[in-house]
Amino acid sequence: MSSPDTDPTTGAIPSQLRWAGRIITAQGLLGLIVAVVYVVREASGHHEQAISGYGTAIWFTVIGGAVLAGGIALTRGKRWGRAIGMMAQILLLPVAYSLLTSSALPAIGAPVGIVAIGVLVLLFSPASLAWLNDEQLPPDADA
Repeated sequence: MSSPDTDPTTGAIPSQLRWAGRIITAQGLLGLIVAVVYVVREASGHHEQAISGYGTAIWFTVIGGAVLAGGIALTRGKRWGRAIGMMAQILLLPVAYSLLTSSALPAIGAPVGIVAIGVLVLLFSPASLAWLNDEQLPPDADA
């Protein structure tokens, strides 16, 4: 039996999961950057009537920090990171749809949706699932 953090066929984390982890890490970092922007805007006197800049920054810090942790964990071969990354992508799909259909920002919605779908494909690839289930892959399954 192989260790829980290695691919049984090669002894390494599948490249699909490493790439997914890197993208999820970048998404988490982006969330933290947005939190900083909200704090700076609020501190400089730009107050929204409908939302609190500080409250929104706290939300982005919590969510962005969790996604960042999940991405780093997945890149390092910790299985629990996949669940956080998968949920983040699933939650990004309606955001992308909203940006595409009811907003003046389709140029942002399309890339968000494409990246979310791409990461889900990586997370559900045969090599990723075999590694997560600690199964042996047939020799031609990684092609």
